[in-house]
Amino acid sequence: MDVSRRTVLAAGGAGLGAAAVALFGGTWFAGLLDDEPDVDGEVLLDEPGVFQEPVDGVNADVLGTTVPDVAMLDVDGAAVRLSDLRGTPLVLNLWFSNCPPCRRELADFAAVHAEVGDRVRFIGIDPFDTPEAMQGFAAERGVEYDLWRDPDRDFTAEVGVIAFPVTLFVDEAGRILRQTGEIDADGLRGAIDELF
Repeated sequence: MDVSRRTVLAAGGAGLGAAAVALFGGTWFAGLLDDEPDVDGEVLLDEPGVFQEPVDGVNADVLGTTVPDVAMLDVDGAAVRLSDLRGTPLVLNLWFSNCPPCRRELADFAAVHAEVGDRVRFIGIDPFDTPEAMQGFAAERGVEYDLWRDPDRDFTAEVGVIAFPVTLFVDEAGRILRQTGEIDADGLRGAIDELF
């Protein structure tokens, strides 16, 4: 192959590459200037901040399974197990302090616990925070029920939680009857009334 033919082929290849980059880059840049971005719904924020997409379907579905019996820690660092609470209906709320939806719902949990805590036992399970951060965060929101830590995330992994918060409603035999993401006071009361 002579030099002029190689030069023509190289120039043609470079031209095609440049055209592809220009086409892709132009399409991408035009999307940045679009006044009406593609959305699949409207969001109205109730306070300034960042919207977190709902995470339905991300966590494992554990409905109907027996709650895992793994050791966790209470606020004093003593080992605790859910199997020790068999015979008692439970509301297990997995949360942590840097989770925006957890912040929104925790005061509702405190209020509903004050109303129905004699019928069902509430336990907050935190897989990330230090004991001090967990207790301070919960106290600011009026929580007076048991707080447990899952520092090795064994329980969190066993129930397949990736996105927070998650609430598990567990019957006296340890069977998970319902699983939710973020839930408000009315939803929490309704689930407790229906299930327990």
